[in-house]
Amino acid sequence: MSAQRPLVIVPTYNESENIERLLDAIHEVLPEGHVLVVDDGSPDGTGALVDARAEKDERVHIMHREAKQGLGRAYLAGFRWALERDYTHIFEMDADFSHEPKMLPVLLERAKTADVVLGSRWVAGGGTVNWPAHRKAISRGGSLYARTVLGVKVRDLTGGFKCFNRRVLEGIDLDAVQTVGYGFQIELTWRAIQGGFTVAEVPIRFADRVAGQSKMSAGIFGEAISLVWKLRLGLI
Repeated sequence: MSAQRPLVIVPTYNESENIERLLDAIHEVLPEGHVLVVDDGSPDGTGALVDARAEKDERVHIMHREAKQGLGRAYLAGFRWALERDYTHIFEMDADFSHEPKMLPVLLERAKTADVVLGSRWVAGGGTVNWPAHRKAISRGGSLYARTVLGVKVRDLTGGFKCFNRRVLEGIDLDAVQTVGYGFQIELTWRAIQGGFTVAEVPIRFADRVAGQSKMSAGIFGEAISLVWKLRLGLI
């Protein structure tokens, strides 16, 4: 597998306002890339829109799931799907344009020298767009808390814009991953580091979603806070 065959995994729930534009934007900058949409039974017709696109474009794929099962479960299902095929690099990407599609080739290029490439808000050159001060403080504080407890140098452990070399997902025990919310991002990066894989951070600008409603909740945030101690103590 000398040639790069990237796959972008995009979990969706009620993203009909964004998904078609996102597919266009991805393929504008990564024309050779494939996209797997993992849709959790969106009642707004997101799945049907992707079905129609997939009939016309062999680069577009969709996995239909009956109900919401959490971000982590969506990505794990997508990872397993990717590993059954010959993709060399697997991306995680949000559907709401908070992750800029133009950064996909940048992360892919960096993946030539790192096992995991993470789009980072909290390294030099990175940042957020249209975030209130309290949200920045919570996000930066949460990342600092997580990396301090875990004793790692990654500055944006909660970041969800990632590129994995195939060997990383092959080397991680995906069945052992337990978190389903945004703590999933912390757990997966931690497991990659524990597996001896290298992690590089590339600065990104993270914007509020363009359309639709946020999926963040207090319960999801609480899961991430308690997770880091479970990981550090080897409880999961």
